[in-house]
Amino acid sequence: MKTKKELRSAYRQLRKSLKSEEVESKSKAITAQFQKWLEQRSGLQHFHLFFPIDRFNEVNTFYIKEILDQLDKTLYTSQVNKTNTELETLKLPKEAAFFMDEWGIPVPQESILVSPGKIEVVFVPLLAYDKFGNRVGFGKGFYDLFLRKLKPEVIKIGLSFYEPEEQIEPESHDIGLDYCITPEKAFTF
Repeated sequence: MKTKKELRSAYRQLRKSLKSEEVESKSKAITAQFQKWLEQRSGLQHFHLFFPIDRFNEVNTFYIKEILDQLDKTLYTSQVNKTNTELETLKLPKEAAFFMDEWGIPVPQESILVSPGKIEVVFVPLLAYDKFGNRVGFGKGFYDLFLRKLKPEVIKIGLSFYEPEEQIEPESHDIGLDYCITPEKAFTF
């Protein structure tokens, strides 16, 4: 079994090898799979999105944002609080314009700092995941800390260009996924 450090390195390289056209086409396929997933759960209203860091070839979640906007869902994202390095929850206006922060993360120009209490679904960034919903993130622990503050029944969805690993050894602070959506299907854990 590979260590988290080995998986992190391997998946960063895999992502780095993707051409921008591949990132876009796979992101659109993931969005189509998400739409199918959402059709069965149309009552969900409050969604927390991460936005892609281009240099890391992350899934382009702006396509998912478009779908959720069209369905009149309430959208949230996060920004890192510079004082305590925890994620703060921002409610997004419908026609949010974005700028790049110093880490290359798209951040809305206008947003409202809110409590995360209404969030029902969180899209969780990741590099790798396994058949049990364990994931490898970027190693900073921002999302594990953030997820601990949410209601236990919040639905946690990973987005990945790749199939799951057999098994990733979770650490005591890790919070697993409920689903992971790939270009081909939605995995349930």
